[in-house]
Amino acid sequence: MEKMKGLQPLILAMVMVMAIATTDAQSICNMPASGLMACKPAVTPPNPPPPTSTCCSALSHADMRCLCSYKNSKLLPSLGIDPNLAMKLPSLCKLPHPANC
Repeated sequence: MEKMKGLQPLILAMVMVMAIATTDAQSICNMPASGLMACKPAVTPPNPPPPTSTCCSALSHADMRCLCSYKNSKLLPSLGIDPNLAMKLPSLCKLPHPANC
C-alpha cells in the first residue's frame, strides 16, 4: 500500500494528460479540454504569449476555486505549466481573481 501512495501523483498526472488529450466531453474544473489546450501556450515558459480569446472564454466558465486547488500541485510543472503564469491568467483575461487562491 505504501508503494501506491508514491504512485498517486504519477497516476493523477497521467489521468490529467489523458483528459486533456481526449474530446471536449472531458473537462477539468468545468473547463473543457479545448479550453485547457487553448490556455496552455499562455502558461508555458519561457516566453508565453498573451492568452487567446478562446482561452479567456473557457476560463470565464471555469470553476476558479477548483482550478486554485492545483496551484501548489506538482502536476502543473510536470505538464510544462508554470503555476505562477497560470495564476496570472484571470487578470490577463480581465476576470475576477478568486480570493485566497
